[in-house]
Amino acid sequence: MKLPHRVKIVDVGPRDGLQNEKQPVPAEVKVGLVHRLQDAGVKDIEVTSFVSPKWVPQMADAAEVMALIERKAGVRYSVLTPNLKGFEAAVASRPDEVVVFGAASEAFSQRNINCSIAESIERFAPVVEAARAKGIHVRGAISTAVGCPYEGEVAPERVELVARLMKQIGVQQIGVCDTIGVGTPVKVQRAMEAALRHYDIDDISGHFHDTYGQALANTLAASTWTS
Repeated sequence: MKLPHRVKIVDVGPRDGLQNEKQPVPAEVKVGLVHRLQDAGVKDIEVTSFVSPKWVPQMADAAEVMALIERKAGVRYSVLTPNLKGFEAAVASRPDEVVVFGAASEAFSQRNINCSIAESIERFAPVVEAARAKGIHVRGAISTAVGCPYEGEVAPERVELVARLMKQIGVQQIGVCDTIGVGTPVKVQRAMEAALRHYDIDDISGHFHDTYGQALANTLAASTWTS
């Protein structure tokens, strides 16, 4: 087993970690979290998401949070922008990177964003085009890459499909995400292998939850993948 000489950590806690909190988290607390992360040495931070406050009330202060951050040189600040309206709202906050997300499960895509996988990619295409025209890096997240709460196990071929479609519209980097934390090292390696058909290893990241205590094992499996 070969261990990598270097790993890159993208901390999504300020966005993914807080968005489902039932009680409103004040903007200054979110900003404080970002500051502590960058002071700890994290170089990539997913700060917030520009989505409708109707659907994600916790992220209603996205512009305020971005405006209050004391930025550090060498840190990349990213925001999630699921559609062109979200991207247009985000531009004024000067993100270094925008993130689009698509599911590898048709059922999850329909339940989560009310459209098919193909339709979600069509929504992302103008976001990617607009971002790259402004010199903003684009990362894509492939959710439910190994398991779905509605479909069960997700085949690697579905990950390959979404990776291929994201590559075609110009997404520069992708994350293979075990959204509900049901992955095992073998399943993760298969999903990574599927994504590697369209992206170089340096342009793929893993996103794992510790639902069944597998997050560290899955991270190791992803980071030690070799062709």
